[in-house]
Amino acid sequence: MTRRLLDDENPDRLYIVTGGRTRPADEGFDSVTLVVAEGEPTPGMQSEHATILRLGRRPISVVELSAELRLPVSVVRILLGDLQAMGKITARHPTTRRDPSEIPTPDFLKQVLVGLRNI
Repeated sequence: MTRRLLDDENPDRLYIVTGGRTRPADEGFDSVTLVVAEGEPTPGMQSEHATILRLGRRPISVVELSAELRLPVSVVRILLGDLQAMGKITARHPTTRRDPSEIPTPDFLKQVLVGLRNI
């Protein structure tokens, strides 16, 4: 069994999956954005949307979704925009959750490095 390469993807299929769109409505999805499903697939939903909702039962990144769906990240971002508009997913960038006071200072990191070297 041979594995299909992304370059072998039928451009017509990608056009149909995205409805001809080339950019997501919201540019807020980058490759490390975490996506979580907020609902179940509904009857008549596009199969790729339903698959994203099933995979999104646990936090999953955009790039992981792309690999699981075997679709380009740009296509997945368009699909995620659709689901976000429907209120079916929430998305957040991992760095937006951090409180600035939680980020270690350079001095603290140096102390950790010294401690590791002393082990």
